[in-house]
Amino acid sequence: MKWLLLLGLLALSECIIHKVPLVRKKSLRKNLIEKGLLKDYLKTHTLNLATKYLPKAAFDSVPTESLENYLDTEYFGTISIGTPPQDFTVIFDTGSSNLWVPSVYCSSAACSVHNQFNPEDSSTFQATSESLSITYGTGSMTGFLGYDTVNVGNIEDTNQIFGLSESEPGSFLYYAPFDGILGLAYPSISASDATPVFDNMWNEGLVSEDLFSVYLSSDDDSGSVVMFGGVDSSYYTGSLNWVPVSYEGYWQITVDSITMDGETIACADGCQAIVDTGTSLLAGPTSAISNIQSYIGASENSDGEMIVSCSSMYSLPNIVFTINGVQYPVPASAYILEEDDACISGFEGMNLDTYTGELWILGDVFIRQYFTVFDRANNQLGLAAAA
Repeated sequence: MKWLLLLGLLALSECIIHKVPLVRKKSLRKNLIEKGLLKDYLKTHTLNLATKYLPKAAFDSVPTESLENYLDTEYFGTISIGTPPQDFTVIFDTGSSNLWVPSVYCSSAACSVHNQFNPEDSSTFQATSESLSITYGTGSMTGFLGYDTVNVGNIEDTNQIFGLSESEPGSFLYYAPFDGILGLAYPSISASDATPVFDNMWNEGLVSEDLFSVYLSSDDDSGSVVMFGGVDSSYYTGSLNWVPVSYEGYWQITVDSITMDGETIACADGCQAIVDTGTSLLAGPTSAISNIQSYIGASENSDGEMIVSCSSMYSLPNIVFTINGVQYPVPASAYILEEDDACISGFEGMNLDTYTGELWILGDVFIRQYFTVFDRANNQLGLAAAA
């Protein structure tokens, strides 16, 4: 009996799921609108969501990663770095692979309004001579790489490589509601070949399963969570449907078709899609999105947002993504976003001139509807209706 009890306790200890709560804040776009700065910002920044996912030139001497894509991101979590720990608000981003935060060596105005990592205050920090550059708009974040202990939830991830910013020019990051970014994509797209946080967790035996999962609550205040090392079935209904990853860089999958009202509106011959927690909207080729905006009656306002009649969400059809033979409907109540006194379209176009084939980004509008498991062990995504 004693052995059975010990085995039971051991089994329980091996199935621990490490949960990190996410909070929902105003997006950078909303911050810029409230400051009356969005129009001027858009004049000087040519935004193209696709740049985050386009292949980087092999001859680039300095690693780059687009930041403009985080204009609409709303979900953030807290991590700490160093000994003793220093706290940072980050995006848990399945569309990138690097961890970076501002540092005390940064003299830019953006750093002055965010938490800054001080290596001298950490007894476990180790510097490197490697540089890191992350581009956005007309400037870039530049810095260097170092190693330290990173605490994510109750996971103590030792000897983790991360970026420390030294320069963050321009207004973009000044108004950002986050300090830095924690990438959760595959190591193949990591700048400077830096080991991603989740890979380091798995390599160090800190999680019991080689997977993590995400639940994004529709509640504005609470409930959203990223879970490492397991799946909590209380966050979804029905069963998980598994979808093979088609490209082990981003969390990229094959979509069979995209329909509205039973009519194919895009992806007629199949297409690729990236499931990305670092993108808020549903994004696709400009022509397809323009047709959808017209169909749902969206029109552009003075701030560059696509406005929809709030009453239309009760009459417009679902947009249905058929993935690996299973239909995933997204209702109008999900793709029309209620903000203050207006309703905004949850669709955004991408310029894909340099991308081969039709690419869609299934961002938070989709993930709020479908609990998502990111299974690295089997290179697959699990999808189920969110509870």
